[in-house]
Amino acid sequence: MKHILISRTDAIGDVVLTIPMAGFLKKEFPGIRITFVCASYTREVVKASNFVDAVITKEELPASNQELKADSIILVFPDPDIVKWSKKAGIPIRVGTSHRLINFFYLNRRVNFSRRRSDLHEAQLNFKLLKGIGIDYVPDLQQIADWYGFAQQQEGFSNSPKELIIHPKSRGSAREWPLEEYLALIRRFDPKEITFKITGTQAEGGLIKKELPSLFDAENVEDLTGRFSLSELIEEIKKVDGFVAASTGPLHLASASGVAALGLFPPLRPMDPGRWAPIGKKASWLTSQQSCNSCNGDHYCQCMQNLQVTDVEKWIREKVLKQ
Repeated sequence: MKHILISRTDAIGDVVLTIPMAGFLKKEFPGIRITFVCASYTREVVKASNFVDAVITKEELPASNQELKADSIILVFPDPDIVKWSKKAGIPIRVGTSHRLINFFYLNRRVNFSRRRSDLHEAQLNFKLLKGIGIDYVPDLQQIADWYGFAQQQEGFSNSPKELIIHPKSRGSAREWPLEEYLALIRRFDPKEITFKITGTQAEGGLIKKELPSLFDAENVEDLTGRFSLSELIEEIKKVDGFVAASTGPLHLASASGVAALGLFPPLRPMDPGRWAPIGKKASWLTSQQSCNSCNGDHYCQCMQNLQVTDVEKWIREKVLKQ
């Protein structure tokens, strides 16, 4: 094969954890062309990888394969529109999971595995689909960390005082650590030690100001919510010394960029770090040791409240202040 399409049109974190497939294929098959099909709002994420030759959104897909000349498409996320397009356009090899009914009508290589029941990480599960093109291989997480293709934060890079991004909201995609805990964390540090930069969308910034406006009051806190486009956020992440968030796309961006990143997770499958932990040379995660039975689907839950401020503080002092 000379040209493979990888399609994933869902959220930022999902896309980041799919990009290592491109890095692996580039390593295994020198000279192969990789085109990544994504949603328009994740285009800048994919463009950040030097393992992807071209980025195309689902709206930009041509009517036929005559222009692309792709040998195969791997539908990591089963977007129905792209599933149907792949057959209509004439892609010779069309790979997806066997667990989607639509795939039986449009795809000719269906791989049988279950994400829900697996103990593998999301990034490893993506590799299961390569069996559709004859590659039966699941790498370990250390290998995956080498295949993002993102420009890495320079070794020895440091600010004075240190700078750490807090990204407290998740746009509803994850269980969140309470804002009061972030405030307690900030108050444990001398302003001369560290500056906390709070990021998020403009809407998330407004929500934080409504729920806990005092989070922005400390002299060592900078409100950066609503300030950055996605490409600008990627560059800002590379400039800081550390990053703390729940299971969000920006957390995975920080990990892929080689930044010291800490993810905060509930001990509940499939939201636990076993499935969604950040993967990177300086990535870490925390979860409470004891599960709870009171979670009702809210973004805040007892599982997340059980995470200790002292544990997050310890990580910052060891992994950020001492680097």
